[in-house]
Amino acid sequence: NSLATLKLMEIINLIVQFFGEILHLILNLNETLVAWSQWMGPWLYLTLFLIIFAETGLVVTPFLPGDSLLFAVGALTALEGSGLSIGLMAPLLMIAALTGDNVNYVVGKWMGPKVFSREDSKFFNKKHLEKATLFYQKYGTRAIILGRFMPIVRTFVPFVAGVGRMSYPKYMGMSFLGALLWINSFLWAGYFFGNLPAVKKHFHIVIFAVIGVSILPIFIEAYKARKQRA
Repeated sequence: NSLATLKLMEIINLIVQFFGEILHLILNLNETLVAWSQWMGPWLYLTLFLIIFAETGLVVTPFLPGDSLLFAVGALTALEGSGLSIGLMAPLLMIAALTGDNVNYVVGKWMGPKVFSREDSKFFNKKHLEKATLFYQKYGTRAIILGRFMPIVRTFVPFVAGVGRMSYPKYMGMSFLGALLWINSFLWAGYFFGNLPAVKKHFHIVIFAVIGVSILPIFIEAYKARKQRA
């Protein structure tokens, strides 16, 4: 028992350290990205591509920074000597977001029938699949576009769209529009405002504000759903 407890504490400690590093990275994105830019050079483009792809395309990495990263990257491209071009960064990250979304959709569509095939499963049954299908028939367009601006939610929306077998042409159009709006809004906001003296001085507060505004719709929808149930 004592050995098992020790192992458990070690695992918990590693998890805490991991998420501590993620939090530190998010709160110091400006400094981190400057250091990465000096170290990686043009390879930073590939690194950022992979981060955005993973954050939108892999359901196991919803904790990766999205909105805050885009804002910080936009601010970095505005710095003289950064070696980064926002004219290249914007379309590249749009492709990353669009590719991630579509991979997530295909995985959801492929896994959906298998995951929800057991009638006696408490969590994965055909009723859940039917509910997902009905949800996307009614709210599909709004879910795909608005989901882009919600951390964690945007990681699962494409997967559930695939599980619900939303029409792919319709999904593709909404996914493209969502990627266009999401990437460019935060990237250009960082480009124009990220290097203002007041913003640079309180950059961590701005990052918290960006994250807070991003997750606010989640709490609003949860409140509305709770009120409706009541």
